[in-house]
Amino acid sequence: MRYHNITTDDMLNGDGLRTVLWVAGCTHCCQGCHNPITWDIDGGIEFDEAAEQELFEKIAPDYINGVTFSGGDPLHPKNRDMVTELAKKCREKFPNKTIWLYTGYTFEEIKDLEVVSLCDVIVDGEFILAQRDPKLHWKGSSNQRVIDVRETIRLKKIVLFD
Repeated sequence: MRYHNITTDDMLNGDGLRTVLWVAGCTHCCQGCHNPITWDIDGGIEFDEAAEQELFEKIAPDYINGVTFSGGDPLHPKNRDMVTELAKKCREKFPNKTIWLYTGYTFEEIKDLEVVSLCDVIVDGEFILAQRDPKLHWKGSSNQRVIDVRETIRLKKIVLFD
């Protein structure tokens, strides 16, 4: 897997202060995307052991609420295995921190992927420029959903995160 950046103290990509892993690779190529540089699956740099260590060091402080996987698309087919493994490691190392994931796929398309059950919140759906609304919280367009994954799995119906 390749990535573009690891940012910390982020307040825009999930609840609380977060560390964000920006992965490379996206086939959705949404018009008006705020991060088109991440579309190329071969872009960025290789996510190696040093990058993994950096990610975990940035998640570790008590004031960080959790990790957010974004990009690109963490669920691009070439990213899925590594993002799943990282989510597992985050669950083990940081059981009290939350995992958020942004994807252009709908929940219905990805619900059976292992990584879904490891997430607390998934923001799903492609960004649609005609439905863009800068007043929306944690998403860019009104078609996207901020899904409470645990409650969605428990109730077997989509439950939105407040």
